[in-house]
Amino acid sequence: MLVIGAGAWGTALGVVLARNGHTVSLWDSETAHIERLREDNRNHRDLPGIDFPAGLKPATDLGSGLYPAGDVVIAVPCPDLPDVLDRLAEITPSRLNICLACKGLASGGPLLNHQLVGERLRNNASVAVLSGPSFAAEVARGLPTAVTVASEDQNTAEYFARLFHTGVFRAYTHDDVIGVQVGGAVKNVMAIAAGIADGLGFGANTRAALVTRGLVEIIRLGVTLGGRQETFMGLAGLGDLVLTCTDDQSRNRRLGLLLAKGMTVDEARAEIGRTIEGVRTAGAVMELAGKYAVEMPITEQVARVLAAQTSPSEAVQALLAREPKAESL
Repeated sequence: MLVIGAGAWGTALGVVLARNGHTVSLWDSETAHIERLREDNRNHRDLPGIDFPAGLKPATDLGSGLYPAGDVVIAVPCPDLPDVLDRLAEITPSRLNICLACKGLASGGPLLNHQLVGERLRNNASVAVLSGPSFAAEVARGLPTAVTVASEDQNTAEYFARLFHTGVFRAYTHDDVIGVQVGGAVKNVMAIAAGIADGLGFGANTRAALVTRGLVEIIRLGVTLGGRQETFMGLAGLGDLVLTCTDDQSRNRRLGLLLAKGMTVDEARAEIGRTIEGVRTAGAVMELAGKYAVEMPITEQVARVLAAQTSPSEAVQALLAREPKAESL
C-alpha cells in the first residue's frame, strides 16, 4: 500500500494502516524529508514523539507499495493533487484503488477532487474520500477518532473502511462523495472566520452563531453541487466543522486568530509554518458560489480578508450590518 504525502495527516494515516497490520510505503516529493524520516524512524517535523510501526517504511520511489493491490492513499495539499495524479498516470497502466484524504479543492474550476481523479487517470481508478473530525496528532497517538469514507461505489467505500478500521479509529461508510468533500473543504474557511471572531474578542455567542450559519453556507453549496442535506449533519459536516472552529490545533482557526491580531496573511502563514488549506479554498469556494449563485456571506468576508480587501473587524461589521431576515437555509 502506498501513502502519498508525508505531512502530519499522511504520516498519521500511514501509522494507522501499519498498526492495523498493513505494509505501507510513505512517499513525498520532498526527498530530503523522506530521508530524514528513514533515518529517524519518525516524523519529527510534523508528528514529534510518534515512532513508526514496523510496517511503515518511508520510500523515495513513488511506485513503491503500489503492487500487487494498487491501493493508494493521497494526503497532499490540494494544490499538489493534479501533479500527483499525473505522476501516477505515468507509472501505472493498471487500475488503482485511491482514497483521497485531501480536505480542500484541487482547483477553482468545476471539478471536485474525486472528479479530478477520473479526469487525470481516465477513469482508471476506484475512488473514495476520507474525511471527518480528525487532528493528525491525536490520530497518531491512538486517541479514539471517527471518520467517514465515502464513494460512489459502495464496495470501494467498504474496502477502504476495512483497511483503516481499528479499535480506536472507527471508519463509517457513506455514498455521498460530493457532500463529504464539500463539508471537508468549506469547514476550513469557517474555521478562519471563527478564529477571527475569537481573536477580536467577540466571545462564545458569536462563535456559536458563526458555526451555525457557517453550516448553512456549507449545506447551500453542497446541495447545489449534488450533495445531500443530511450528510452535513454527520461526521464530515457538523463534526468536522465544530472541531476545526473550536480547537487551536486547527491551522485555519489559528490563522484567523493571528489575522485578528493584525498580522498579514503572509506573516500568519509564516508563523504557522504549514499548509493552511482554507486560504486557497476560500477563493475557490467563492468561484463556485458565484457560478451557481449560492449566497455565502461568511465565506465572502473571509475571502475579502485573505485578499486584503477588508480588515477582520470590518468583515465582522459587514456581517452584522446585513438586513434582518427569516432564519432558513
